[in-house]
Amino acid sequence: MHVYNVTMVTRFLLIGLSDLPEVRYPLFVAFAIIYQVTLVGNGAILLAIGTEAKLHTPMYYFLANLSLLDIFCPSTTVPKMLRNLLTEDHSISFAGCALQLYFLVALVGTEVFLLAVMAYDRYVAICFPLHYSVIITKTRCAQLVSGTWAAGFINSATHTMSTFSLSFCRSNLVNQYYCDIPQIVALSCSSTYVAEMLALVIGGVFGTSAFLTTLISYVYIISTILKIQSAEGKRKAFSTCASHLLVVCLFYGTAIFTYIRPSSSRHSPARDRLISMLYGVITPMLNPVIYSLRNIEVKRALARVVCGRVSSQ
Repeated sequence: MHVYNVTMVTRFLLIGLSDLPEVRYPLFVAFAIIYQVTLVGNGAILLAIGTEAKLHTPMYYFLANLSLLDIFCPSTTVPKMLRNLLTEDHSISFAGCALQLYFLVALVGTEVFLLAVMAYDRYVAICFPLHYSVIITKTRCAQLVSGTWAAGFINSATHTMSTFSLSFCRSNLVNQYYCDIPQIVALSCSSTYVAEMLALVIGGVFGTSAFLTTLISYVYIISTILKIQSAEGKRKAFSTCASHLLVVCLFYGTAIFTYIRPSSSRHSPARDRLISMLYGVITPMLNPVIYSLRNIEVKRALARVVCGRVSSQ
């Protein structure tokens, strides 16, 4: 369906996985289960942190915010994707597409900044353990977390306004199961230079800064751990940041594979869309699994919560 009058563009069509009709229902079941596991897993982390006094520390305060993001982020795309898999109506309104893109970019951006803050927190804890309580205070935690959320949403507002200020008079078919900047900009019939430069410059500066903060923090962390003489000391120090390091690798690995990997004619658009789900659907499900398996305190808190629920019944 092509639209030639810009005033007529009131809806977009999300292609999603509609060109794979033979696997629509199996995919619906699979992603419905994944979404439920994501909600339950991250909800359990939030419940454990909220009810366990020992977990009322800066590290777990940051983890609680990560779990919130891992609930909100897939919730911006997965319900619509599940509906599209069951129905023939794959349309989304212009305003609905703008809102979906805004919240998705905001939440992903917030997670990028939060992972950098969490890396800085582990850097201070391992490299300056005696000064940790002085540097990472409750007030500082609140400032860092509020700053990450504010930066993510302000950054997203800039990208959303620049993207949807474009004129659309070509196809209204979005080659993705959700509204994302590259796919929407590709539909524009006006100059996309400003939108593309904003995405490149602002996204590049913020993303690179957050990535370098995370990378440099871990360079110092690993260097400090290697200087510890005893094997037990090294193990204890590494165990405090192992879960976060795995989450960082998973997040940036799937993001790079989704957005930066070279295009190839051997990959169909449908397969590329399936691969992009690694970034937006699979990662939020795995994060609570990583933290619950790698962190003894979280496992104990979850066990106490479950045992308490069972005994109360």
